[in-house]
Amino acid sequence: MKIDPAILRQCWFLAGPTACGKTAVSLELAQRINAEIIALDSMTLYRGMDIGTAKPTAAEQALVPHHLFDVLDPHEDFSVAEYITAADRCCRAILSRGRVPLFAGGAGMYLRAVLRGVFDGPAADLAYRAELESLASRDGHMALHERLAMIDAVTAERLHPHDTRRVIRALEVFHVTGRPISEQQAEPPQAEGNRPQHIFWLDRPRSELHERINQRVLHMFDAGLVDEVQTLRERPLGLGRTARQALGYKEVLDWMESGSGSTAEIIDTVQTRTRQFAKRQVTWFRNLEECRAVSLSGGEHPAVTAARLIDGQC
Repeated sequence: MKIDPAILRQCWFLAGPTACGKTAVSLELAQRINAEIIALDSMTLYRGMDIGTAKPTAAEQALVPHHLFDVLDPHEDFSVAEYITAADRCCRAILSRGRVPLFAGGAGMYLRAVLRGVFDGPAADLAYRAELESLASRDGHMALHERLAMIDAVTAERLHPHDTRRVIRALEVFHVTGRPISEQQAEPPQAEGNRPQHIFWLDRPRSELHERINQRVLHMFDAGLVDEVQTLRERPLGLGRTARQALGYKEVLDWMESGSGSTAEIIDTVQTRTRQFAKRQVTWFRNLEECRAVSLSGGEHPAVTAARLIDGQC
């Protein structure tokens, strides 16, 4: 499943690790290139998950039309293939209005899927999936992740052990097809002359990014992340498998359900895991040859960065 390359060549892309400043730059950029923003993110899709996803505020969304935000309830699941279908529909509608689609977000897997297409894979083997879910409940997440590492080290390196849904899917694909999912997902990039020309990711020095992450997590807790998670927990259908894996939400849910540990400890855990997550995001972007890194440091204003992107000064 792919988006038409002719459509993609009319799109812009702004990616980067969490807390690198994507939202502010995307708003400045969108206003300068007559764009509408499409979320390149798997969790801002969910209604009610605002604080922990650092979703653009209502005021920010009012500046520029935004798409694929708040389109799902937290109990619903959403595949990468479904995202591609929805993103393709958004692109066509934006272009029909004479405007530019601007993908902005931090999901490296989604960015790769948009640029290169997505491997649909075999139908679910529900019996085998249930067996793996039972194994995870009995022996823990690491047992599944270690099993995956034995058959598909590439995918195991890419997936966090707590990302149970994707670990199970990778094991399931191998069980059904006899081939690692990484082998089957290895779509090559479009030829250089046939790919979009405006694909950027924001790259900050590690120490600076870590400090921004630490401060963002503190702000999220101050802004009411725990209350937000509790509200989602109390919804009639709660959070589905996908939403439960969201960074910050998973840790707070585990903390609530265990009934142990202090607020300071859970903040530290979320900060640590967010820094680890950012490292994996950076790996994604560095390994996508279509992407151009935009080095940032210090207090460069988002408008200045947007102007650099338009001028091609990366």
